[in-house]
Amino acid sequence: MATHQSSKKTACVIGGTGFVASLLIKLLLEKGYAVNTTVRDAGNQKKVSHLIALQNLGNLKIFAADLTNEGSFDAPVAGCDLVFQLATPVNFASEDPENDMIKPAIQGVLNVLKACAKAKTVKRVILTSSAAATSINRLNETGLVVDESNWTDVEFLTNEKPPTWGYPVSKTLAEKEAWKFAEENHIDFVTVIPTLMTGPSLTPDIPSSVGLATSLITGNEFLINALKGMQMLSGSISIAHVEDVCRAHIFLAEKESASGRYICCAVNTSVPELAKFLKKRYPQYNIPTEFGDFPSKSKLIISSEKLIKEGFSFKFGIEEIYDQTVEYIKAKGILKN
Repeated sequence: MATHQSSKKTACVIGGTGFVASLLIKLLLEKGYAVNTTVRDAGNQKKVSHLIALQNLGNLKIFAADLTNEGSFDAPVAGCDLVFQLATPVNFASEDPENDMIKPAIQGVLNVLKACAKAKTVKRVILTSSAAATSINRLNETGLVVDESNWTDVEFLTNEKPPTWGYPVSKTLAEKEAWKFAEENHIDFVTVIPTLMTGPSLTPDIPSSVGLATSLITGNEFLINALKGMQMLSGSISIAHVEDVCRAHIFLAEKESASGRYICCAVNTSVPELAKFLKKRYPQYNIPTEFGDFPSKSKLIISSEKLIKEGFSFKFGIEEIYDQTVEYIKAKGILKN
């Protein structure tokens, strides 16, 4: 019965070319949804080829829209029951995060929500936030548990400006502004807060998060340092399979009782603990396990208890997450054996 119901529904996925968004579109089409999606440059064949391939699965329409252009979401959102807002500007190398990431992230989410308010058909909006909007704080204790009541300390980030500070600030402020607008305009609004995501991707290029999650296997020193930086800044290495993140989006879109924020995290670990696990599971790769005085344990865990209590179950544990990711990067030619 459920599949028959959803065959009449239309979902709009904002930012369709991305790692999460393209898989989300695939799962929605497989469930019988009609899907509208937005991309920045609809004429760029390389960027949209994987979306055009998904049109074989069902009714998928591709619209050109830009986060910074207020009216550009009106057409793709019109007539939709559900809207998934996944698009966010990411530029870790930016010299000017304020104008390259923070302002466009806030403006983008508000432009999407304005289109939803105008459409009058949208039953629920699901925003993809990030664990980077919850777990960054000044606390030095260990054994901390981060849940949906926690917010990243924006003041600390803007004062201290650690590497990549612009991204967590953009995600935190965009989510807060979105909540404010949704409440003022009576929009049924839910946010999904995923941790570091990995797993096979439909995108032509390997997603940056997969590169980060597999850096200990590929031996990419720059990304290993970025992974360490992630643990130092956010307090842990917390991981989820991209398919579970997409499943959580659909679950929360369809579950009437869902409300508020939901963390989506399958595994909490640290760089040294992850390295030990990977070394044992994939002895054929030269995985480093000595990290000097780098903290061997994470200072916090990011809890998905609320999502699980709502009735969601994770499909992938750490073994499956990495087995599938290793196969994927092997197929992409990143690993030789």
